[in-house]
Amino acid sequence: MSTPDPSPNIREDDGQHKILTSRVLRKLDSHILPPLALIWLANFIDRTNVGNARIAGLQTDTHLKGNQFNAGLAGFTHFWASEASNWVLKKIRPNRWLPFLIFIWGIVTTLSGLIQSFGGLVAVRIVLGACEGGILPGIILYLSTIYKRHELQLRVGIFYASASLSGAFGGLLATAILKMDGVSNLAGWRWIFILEGIATCMISLLSAAVLPATLETAGFLTEQERSFAVNRFRSDEWPAARVLTKESPLSPKHDPEKVGEEARTEVYAAPSPSPSEPPVILQESEQFEWREVIRGLLDIQTWLTGFGYFGIIVSLYSFSLFLPTIIAGLGFSGEKAQLHTVPPYVPATVLTVIVAYISDRYKLRGPLILICLPVTIAGYILAIAATTNEARYAAVFLIATGLYPSAPCILSILPNNSGGHYKKATTVALQLAIANTGGFVATFAYTPDQAPRYVRGHSIILAFVCMAWIMVAANVVYCMRENKARAAGRRQHNIDAYNDLWESGRTRAPIGDRHPDFRFTL
Repeated sequence: MSTPDPSPNIREDDGQHKILTSRVLRKLDSHILPPLALIWLANFIDRTNVGNARIAGLQTDTHLKGNQFNAGLAGFTHFWASEASNWVLKKIRPNRWLPFLIFIWGIVTTLSGLIQSFGGLVAVRIVLGACEGGILPGIILYLSTIYKRHELQLRVGIFYASASLSGAFGGLLATAILKMDGVSNLAGWRWIFILEGIATCMISLLSAAVLPATLETAGFLTEQERSFAVNRFRSDEWPAARVLTKESPLSPKHDPEKVGEEARTEVYAAPSPSPSEPPVILQESEQFEWREVIRGLLDIQTWLTGFGYFGIIVSLYSFSLFLPTIIAGLGFSGEKAQLHTVPPYVPATVLTVIVAYISDRYKLRGPLILICLPVTIAGYILAIAATTNEARYAAVFLIATGLYPSAPCILSILPNNSGGHYKKATTVALQLAIANTGGFVATFAYTPDQAPRYVRGHSIILAFVCMAWIMVAANVVYCMRENKARAAGRRQHNIDAYNDLWESGRTRAPIGDRHPDFRFTL
């Protein structure tokens, strides 16, 4: 017996809805998450393998002195403004743009194995920064066009777990590659860059072949599944994807209690509005407007979460870049130093996925960060106060365990709380642009003169992690107050303000998160 074509009127408690949802999500996850996880794994390994290369001879062979290694790493952050490549995703398909960025990244990483001096290190890191700028915000925006708002965190957590996995895998891989020391008259640390860069290029080609551009073009879904997936996604955007007029059934003069599935179907089944129907704009047809960009720039959540993620990035970058150096300072060297960088990432990887699942299950983001970051804070305090190498090594576990699960949570807040493609693209990009400037702090936090205890470096990072906790707490309070105001009917004037913009021709974007029925995820 054939199953009837799905429609937006299928209720979520229907058996057919549950079967189709399970089938569609399983196919989406199996075709989208593995290539994205590989992209992020390669990205993070290539970004941080310079730390493994340093203790394997890079600093000696390139004649780096004083803080030149730190200065070379700082070059990576110069091109944070390339986060604006999110706007490009509307013109160039994400399944082409993201693999292209990672392919160029792989070529540059491969060429890193040929650097001979401080100048070469700086040049390579600057080009890597230019390529990297669009990868993470692009992935987040791409996922937000595939999955519903409260399915996003788990998917971000799964692909982001590969970042913590990269710390473990990178150390093991570096240990194995170093055995090639002397092959073709090249030092082992050079082979780290060369082989890992080639692997990245291969991953980019695989991703381009597998990733779908949109739900509508997902060839691995049947026609029925594509129709269901599109309607299911769009129903989750309602009413934020809606364009309102005074005749709209959602206008204040109509009874909101009478707006049911018919109105929801009308929103998504009538892309060509007639004079008797309110106009409809779907995300796919939204045109670029500077007004939407400005809305994203002025959104208080963008700045609160941006500076919150800034504090997390300072810790995340410094941890991944300098962990091998810190481990070496504990008395380990060679293969033992590389291998001891692996264990701290294991609990971090597991907890990243667990926290992501809980976050989607209970529709929470910020509160879970407020729970996780104190673990990282405790780790830095222990690292500062520790008098033995065993205690310092234990501190590294605490830092990673609280740090890595927090990142996917904060990355999911703005895609959940922004309506409209260009508003969402701007907020996600700006959040990452603000956060990535933390790389400047991270690269200079740990200097050679602090070895082996690095008390000043740990203290600096501790202060930024505490700042991140405060910023996230402020965002949670803002969202709670705004949701309360909307529930009490104190944001109904947003509809009139939007109608004035529409009727005066100043916007053709959907109402987005301005709609009084839109609720922010905490």
